[in-house]
Amino acid sequence: MLYFLLKYLHLIGASVLLGTGAGIAFFMLLAHRTGRAEVIAAVARIVVVADFLFTATAVIVQPITGVALAWHVGYALTEGWILLSLLLYVVTGAFWLPVVWMQMQMRRLAETAHKGNEPLPKRYHQLFRLWFAFGFPAFGAVLAIFWLMITRPAITLG
Repeated sequence: MLYFLLKYLHLIGASVLLGTGAGIAFFMLLAHRTGRAEVIAAVARIVVVADFLFTATAVIVQPITGVALAWHVGYALTEGWILLSLLLYVVTGAFWLPVVWMQMQMRRLAETAHKGNEPLPKRYHQLFRLWFAFGFPAFGAVLAIFWLMITRPAITLG
């Protein structure tokens, strides 16, 4: 019973990470494509809340349930696929944390542009390009973690 509860929570957390990340990227991209500061500001406000509410919660739950699952099943945390998953998890976080900061900056810049009835500043566009670029390694790392969790390949590291 404990195994299924841990696995269920781990799968829900993984789904939230993947789904929220994909959803946030989709909505931010569509908002950006409008070129309208008020739309970007409104979407960015929602996206930042979603990142803190859903993504951050899943980021905390994932390692807890993952380690508990490994211990319960009897996997050593030093197994290659687990170590690689943890490394990719750190890579994901290294790209996700700056992305959240960028989203907050883009929101602020869009709000300021909208209130001043001005075009989006150059800094907004710089941040958007960086935000967009950071999404690829983060999303790729999450997809790789899914693959590792499903296949649990025999990987020898070191």
